[in-house]
Amino acid sequence: MSHVGVWFMRALAHLPLTWIRALGWLLGWVLYIVIVPRRRIARRNIDLCFPQWPQQQRAALIPRIFVAFAQAWLDRSWLWHGKPPVTLRRLKLTGAVEELTGSDPALIFVPHFVGMDAGWTACTQQLTRAFSTLYTPQSNAVVDAWILKGRQRYGHVELFRRADGVKAIVASLRRGERFCLLPDMNYGAQESVFVPFYGVSAATVPSLSRFAKLGRARVVPLITRITKDGYETRAYPAWRDFPTDDPVADTALMNERLQGFIDEIPEQYYWVHKRFKSRPPGEPPVY
Repeated sequence: MSHVGVWFMRALAHLPLTWIRALGWLLGWVLYIVIVPRRRIARRNIDLCFPQWPQQQRAALIPRIFVAFAQAWLDRSWLWHGKPPVTLRRLKLTGAVEELTGSDPALIFVPHFVGMDAGWTACTQQLTRAFSTLYTPQSNAVVDAWILKGRQRYGHVELFRRADGVKAIVASLRRGERFCLLPDMNYGAQESVFVPFYGVSAATVPSLSRFAKLGRARVVPLITRITKDGYETRAYPAWRDFPTDDPVADTALMNERLQGFIDEIPEQYYWVHKRFKSRPPGEPPVY
């Protein structure tokens, strides 16, 4: 079945984008109806993060989250199998793109918006800098090989595994590679600090502050959003006040600024993840 899925994505790559997006819309509604546990997680997250919204507004957001997720997933067909001119035409790099060039160390803050693979493809295809990131191997060998090949399609890229350790990542930063970091998920309480995320204590790894300090790197936010014609990947000016000597305060600031990005396109954030699974001592579970 995994091979069939990969073949399906290869075939899908040649369809018009409007057809792929329409199929994604349909798939998103199917997922919304069928995958009840994830729907409940998304609803709980939205209720916690946007209590000021009317109940009807919060409820209306949930199916849009599933549609955006499904559309971005199916878009991997043309991202990884479409002709290079097609990906180049559909992927727009905007904003402070100069922050991604140059030779000084730069740490790229890439939050979990559904278009992040499109952003990776845009950067590795259109920029000459080397890019690197962490990669978590998939349990399915066929899917794992497919994702690895897709993310290494363009440019000079390096995919680190957690077993490679901190030194390898810091060394890549100091070599001038653009290291993309995704620290905004709940990876457990052991190596995290509890800082507010939309006013709720969230276990958050302080890795953005840590790697920026170790690599003597500036932090550049990179946000990718779905558009009618493909994707827009916007680079923002580097944070000049980051990092400080207080990694907890840095991590709280990261979450605060992330909220501003989410508020612009809330349906495109990865709300189906148990962001508040780990709780501070004494607090009850929220799911």
